[in-house]
Amino acid sequence: MTDWEHHYQQGETPWDKGFPAPPLADFLRATPLQGDILVPGCGLGHDVRAIAAAAPEARVLGLDLAPTAIDRARSFPPAGRERFTTGDLFALDPELRDAFDWVWEHTCYCAIDPARRNDYLKAVATALRPGGHLLGVFYLDPYDDDHRPGDGRPPFGTSLADLEDALRAHGFGILHSRVPDRAYPGREGRERIILAKRGEPSGT
Repeated sequence: MTDWEHHYQQGETPWDKGFPAPPLADFLRATPLQGDILVPGCGLGHDVRAIAAAAPEARVLGLDLAPTAIDRARSFPPAGRERFTTGDLFALDPELRDAFDWVWEHTCYCAIDPARRNDYLKAVATALRPGGHLLGVFYLDPYDDDHRPGDGRPPFGTSLADLEDALRAHGFGILHSRVPDRAYPGREGRERIILAKRGEPSGT
């Protein structure tokens, strides 16, 4: 199991690029997220602040296991009505269940042990209100010469078919799925941005 707190304490955070995920920034320009929004595995909170800045009335909660990440996230000037808390998505406090209109997924699904992906999607569904939306950029192919499937290190890849099957199995109807126009350098063409709705039949 990855010790995320150790990584943040040591400054070993290659996943932190210092700015919001480009697919999220593009989505927000057209469709700011409204209501109550959860960002699990928020790290230093770049995505949280982008969501909060795009919709000043939105209530955005950044959640992370690592206290050091949350402390650093809180050190940035506020962008809106965002807040940060240390916590475990797999053991949500009761007040965070059925509490959100949106969940923004970025780097959690690829970072956790693949054996826990069903638990992750179940937890996301538990956090969402009925009819709530999951929006995510999923890193399908994170592998290169230095990081190969089976070496036991995150990020862990997945196929699009397996990902979409898993979403449907947990009650998510897929409303939109495509390769994003922009990505962090090195991720071009390797990600998928997906919009899904809890409890709705699949769309195209």
